[in-house]
Amino acid sequence: MARGDLLIMLFVSLCLIFGHGESSYSGVGNYDDRMLQMASIKTSFLKRDVISPSRSHTIQPISSSSREHHATDYGADPTGRSDSTEALQQAISDAFGSSIDGHLMQGITNLGGVELHLDGGTYMISRPLRLPDISGGNFMIHGGSLRASSDFPTDRHLIELWSSSKSLSYEYITLKDLMLDSNFRGGGIAIVNSVRTTVDNCYISHFTTNGILIQGGHETYVRSSFIGQHITVGGDPREKDFSGVGINIVGNDNAVTDVVVFSAAIGVLIQGQANVLTGVHCYNKATSLGGVGIYLKSPGFTQNRILNCYLDFTGVVMDDPVQVQISNSFFLGNAYILIKSLKGIVEGVSIVHNMFSGDYTGVPIVQLDQSNEPFTLIDQVIVDHNNVRGMRLRSTVARGSIGGMGQHGPLISPRSSCSLT
Repeated sequence: MARGDLLIMLFVSLCLIFGHGESSYSGVGNYDDRMLQMASIKTSFLKRDVISPSRSHTIQPISSSSREHHATDYGADPTGRSDSTEALQQAISDAFGSSIDGHLMQGITNLGGVELHLDGGTYMISRPLRLPDISGGNFMIHGGSLRASSDFPTDRHLIELWSSSKSLSYEYITLKDLMLDSNFRGGGIAIVNSVRTTVDNCYISHFTTNGILIQGGHETYVRSSFIGQHITVGGDPREKDFSGVGINIVGNDNAVTDVVVFSAAIGVLIQGQANVLTGVHCYNKATSLGGVGIYLKSPGFTQNRILNCYLDFTGVVMDDPVQVQISNSFFLGNAYILIKSLKGIVEGVSIVHNMFSGDYTGVPIVQLDQSNEPFTLIDQVIVDHNNVRGMRLRSTVARGSIGGMGQHGPLISPRSSCSLT
């Protein structure tokens, strides 16, 4: 430190000490303030010494090996006026070229948490953003919006995890904080033969096929997202024409949590086993207009759970269900559960602890469709502990009491089973 700087610091310190003595005598407790002031002055001298022109220094440039790829750095147009497909596809390709040592599942390269950041822009694309046809994982796309162009192919999705290989190709891919507008041309997201994929906080609209397609693979988690063909909050005059599927699951071991499907012909379609829906709100299309909230289309081997969901004027349909649990859910507006017979099978079905509310027109809470053939194999079916207002209660358990006295006290009838007819 220069001699002049040292003398200045000594002078300031003496001033502060005398100042503190005076304030202590007068009873004013500002010692802490004085100490902070002195520390601040000292820091300013240290900073001046560090940046003194007499000392050479170098500002280090930002590393060119950053693992966050920004869409605008590749020339993508964040205003959505021009086509950004090539720029975004190049960014994805570069991200897949930045692997680190080690692997995820055998044969899947660990990309080390590399990201494609959309920089809060809206980008028009004319073909799907597709992950490279090589295996990879630990990669995220987030932070912006995508919109299909007027010539986007109608049988594709805006983002596709879709390798030509039939084996598992992608692991731990995250799609987060995205708004996807399919512009009534195709779908939103396709996740095919991928494992441990997350779709989080996404808004997907204007699709004609699927908002999200999950096919094959394992353990895709969709959460905290909003999905609808038309942007509405219900009571839409176009509702009778709503089409498409909000979430189409053709696979096993997936979870959908805290998701709203606000317009589609079918809210959630499941064709696979061991999937769970929790906190899903469907008001996609009313049952009276031909809509289905949740469709379990895995006849004879279902093994799915619907928990704490909200079926809003649209219900649940199950084909030949085997091992299904529907519990702690709310069915509003005459929404009901329909069990359809394809080969006459219904086994291991629990419909318990739900709430049903209707308009007092006598709609049963659980209904059977035996138009194909009657149910002939019925086992372990429980419909019980549901509370009903304005609809007709159905139960497989009856309770009753018989008046009168027996030799050893009052007579009370036991619990007994009954049919749903």
